Amino acid sequence: MKKMGFLFIAFSFSFLISCSNEDAASKTDLAKVFADSSKYTTAQWLDSVQDFGTVMMGEKVKITFRCKNTGKKLLYLSDVRPGCGCTVADYTKEPISPGKQGNVVAEFDSKKSHPGKVRKTIFVHTNTKNITPRYLIFSGEIQAVDSTHTASKKY
Repeated sequence: MKKMGFLFIAFSFSFLISCSNEDAASKTDLAKVFADSSKYTTAQWLDSVQDFGTVMMGEKVKITFRCKNTGKKLLYLSDVRPGCGCTVADYTKEPISPGKQGNVVAEFDSKKSHPGKVRKTIFVHTNTKNITPRYLIFSGEIQAVDSTHTASKKY
């Protein structure tokens, strides 16, 4: 029984090591793609600026930005970073084939922001000819919750 426990721990540890090695290898491969200008392509952002309208303080908003690979090589999205802590971003991690689309999905938490007009940015690196980061922008307005008005309704 002790041997079985030891084998399970050894297998789990070796699995974790192999997974982290795969991640390191894929990051190395991606760095090679970005360093080799022969692997650059072109991309079109179909909606790089969006307005989510008006939300109440505390609401979460999801915004989807779409890009299309307009070139002849695979398109890679990398280093997708929101400009502040009130936004979390996810994105298409697989290579995007020519003619196909990928996404960057932002989730904005208005509770971590402030009332009034807001404008937020997400930075995206791609293996395109103009290798500078792309800025995806979304904006809207956050309405404060009026606690005095709500309190007067209780009476």
